[in-house]
Amino acid sequence: MILKYSLYLLLILAVFLGIYLYSNLAYDKSVAELSKRWAPEPSQFLNVAGMNVHYRDEGPKSDKAPIVLIHGTSASLHTWDGWVEVLKEQRRVIRFDLPAFGLTGPDPKNNYTIEHYAKVVIAVLDKLKVDKSVLAGNSLGGYIAWATAVFHPDRVSKLILVDASGYPYDPESVPLAFKLSQNPIASRLLKNILPKSLVEKSIKNVYGNPDLVTEELVNRYYELSLREGNRSALKARFEQTLPGALIEKLHTVSVPTLLIWGRKDRLIPLKFGKQFEQEIVNSELIVFDDLGHVPHEENPQATVSAVLKFL
Repeated sequence: MILKYSLYLLLILAVFLGIYLYSNLAYDKSVAELSKRWAPEPSQFLNVAGMNVHYRDEGPKSDKAPIVLIHGTSASLHTWDGWVEVLKEQRRVIRFDLPAFGLTGPDPKNNYTIEHYAKVVIAVLDKLKVDKSVLAGNSLGGYIAWATAVFHPDRVSKLILVDASGYPYDPESVPLAFKLSQNPIASRLLKNILPKSLVEKSIKNVYGNPDLVTEELVNRYYELSLREGNRSALKARFEQTLPGALIEKLHTVSVPTLLIWGRKDRLIPLKFGKQFEQEIVNSELIVFDDLGHVPHEENPQATVSAVLKFL
């Protein structure tokens, strides 16, 4: 009798699981399909390292040292919308979707090392004929920004690091989507299944105030994650872009550096911001008490004001 009921229970669970998975089927979408919504003017595409890199170049082209904005893991150039609206009035602002993310999509050679990401930054700037720039980056983008300053110091005039990564990982809390993407079984399952609720929960995890996460914001992250190849590339990104590899070279960064940190960042806690401040001689740390891991997106007005003062 017990065995009979157990089998019934397993059958019911299997049915509910099947319904749940079917209701959350999410197949890859083409760049052409996604571009209709996410790449209107002034979006353009640039052929770099075998990829069509999605980018935007705004503000006065006479600016000799433009600001280059580099987003973090699973984000896109849209994360900087609030900053760009303010900065482009005075400065030339360039931003682009990194390999593995947004509309740029996977690297054709499946290369997501920090060295390669820095090379892509320089390749984009070379194509746009930019000799020197202010590099700003959040999370992974911050790591790429300061790594570029390490490898190509002559190409960077200033740095703005927003809750940047690069130190050995020591999170207080990791978004569920990040955890699943690193699990072999779960990542295989997520190839064609992606609950929007999972994306929403992951975004709320990195906000200081989860109530600020809107349906429009969730839709953006969700839809761009469906860009063909992005989900499999995310797993490779976590395996290859290893933190800690360049820490011994961080002291070589000597350009003026602004560090912006959200005190409520549980992914890369404030203690790492303080470590960056100690290691980079010419640096200043500004902490926003109510913000989380993406302060530029959560409160662009407050954070960009600090950037304007720094510049």
